[in-house]
Amino acid sequence: MNDKIIIAYTDGSCHTQLKTGAWASIIINNNEKLKLNGLEQNTTHNRMEIQACIETIQYVVEKILSYKEIHIFTDSQYVVGLLDRKNKLKEGNFLTKKGESIQNPDLVQKFIFLLENYPIKLLKVKAHQKKSELENLNIEVDMMVRRLLRQAIN
Repeated sequence: MNDKIIIAYTDGSCHTQLKTGAWASIIINNNEKLKLNGLEQNTTHNRMEIQACIETIQYVVEKILSYKEIHIFTDSQYVVGLLDRKNKLKEGNFLTKKGESIQNPDLVQKFIFLLENYPIKLLKVKAHQKKSELENLNIEVDMMVRRLLRQAIN
């Protein structure tokens, strides 16, 4: 039995006026850092946070064939909260109490599908931590996504 746990740190960001967004991920596999990232137009901060998780999971599932579990560290309360709300969202057919579509139904449905079909653990970390002597991959992924977004809007 494989007992390897894949560790990933994800982040997403958006320039709200320009609706330009970026997402990034650092995946640790066999002590090797794999970095993923992407840009989107016409998007929101929450879309980028969830997109980072989806892209990470899809990469691991497609490219890293041998693992026991995927641990995703995120500073997004929105993403972590989806795990707690997934049954309610599914029962409500991804609609609000008023019968309107929830925000980001396409990504939320895809994310919940991945959570239900693969061994994934979501771990909430504090956002925007100060640097310490210990390597902090949450800071690194945060800096990656901010740099990517700055390059895109300049």
